[in-house]
Amino acid sequence: MDFDLSDDQRLLVDTVASFARKDSPLSRFRTLRDEEPSNADARTPLGFSRETLKKMGDLGWLGLPFPESVGGLGGKCIDVALVLEQLGATLVPEPVVSGVILPGLAVLHAGSAAQHEALLPPLIAGEKLLGLAYAETESRHDLGRVTTRATRTASGYELSGEKRFILDGHAADGFVVSARTSGAEADRDGVSLFVVDKSAPGLTVRPVRMFDGRRAAMLSFAGVKLAEEARLGAEGKALPALEKVIDYGAACACAEGVGLMNAVLGITRDYISQREQFGVKIGSFQALQHKAVDMFVETELAKSTMILGALAAEDEDDETRARGVSAAKVQLSIGGRLVVQQAIQLHGGIGITDEADVGLYFKRMHVLQALFGDEDHHLARFASLPGFAA
Repeated sequence: MDFDLSDDQRLLVDTVASFARKDSPLSRFRTLRDEEPSNADARTPLGFSRETLKKMGDLGWLGLPFPESVGGLGGKCIDVALVLEQLGATLVPEPVVSGVILPGLAVLHAGSAAQHEALLPPLIAGEKLLGLAYAETESRHDLGRVTTRATRTASGYELSGEKRFILDGHAADGFVVSARTSGAEADRDGVSLFVVDKSAPGLTVRPVRMFDGRRAAMLSFAGVKLAEEARLGAEGKALPALEKVIDYGAACACAEGVGLMNAVLGITRDYISQREQFGVKIGSFQALQHKAVDMFVETELAKSTMILGALAAEDEDDETRARGVSAAKVQLSIGGRLVVQQAIQLHGGIGITDEADVGLYFKRMHVLQALFGDEDHHLARFASLPGFAA
């Protein structure tokens, strides 16, 4: 397989890497994470900058996976992965994936041409954000296990239920919500997608802070009334589209994770090259060199499988997509865990403190491992595919 980048891809990587270093260093993540509401404005702090998100839209990064007909660039998942790898290196907090790409792809895959035209351009421009609300308390990673109900009414639907941990949902202008319109709780048929405005009567948005310092939201729907036009696509047939979107999200998490692993590897290498103990640099100890080599190997493995996952994420064959994405996600979990844990150990106790940069990467990696299916879920899915031999 040819891993060389095209000229356009190299230019894209260089541009994003320069932005991450100059405009969004790790110190910026700390500052935005630690923002608190002022006395005059008790709203939850964003944790990111809408102006920066708009700049990303102007540069075309937000439109990479969308067709040119709606203002996108018609790029592939691998192009998105190249961007996210660089953004992950400095923990750039803007909700590129959670607020734009994933809900936008849900609209693209499930919605009509009119819905594409109405909803996608503001996302691509960075002017609007949508939250993807699919997870529930008992659903684990089963996208078809939906208890939130959309009941038919004379004028449309009435939505009732709860959704959990909508990434960056505290800042969303609306939500793409999965709800059951027919069938039993775990049936594959009967799942529909709806677009719900954040100001809809009966919708409660409760902001929460995640393990890595970023923000999410819990949603409660108490008889939210929706028009017929709020539904994306045919009633009860949205699950395949949602599965494609979540696999795309898993590939994106792998790309961000690879950028994170590379950053941690560089920080740790520099640290052991400078830190002295017993009058010598600790990087001269062979045992620590072996640990650093292990970190390098796992980072390279994660990058290779990330590329495989990004290429598979858009495959029309469900088995091919599942195999590539799950392999990448498992390797991110195994390799990412080793890299951040070794980094903490090589830094000593200071590594786990909030003041140490590796501590921030450690927390983010653990969140990425859980997003869009954890290690156990993807191992089980991979093992269930035809042709698997233990």
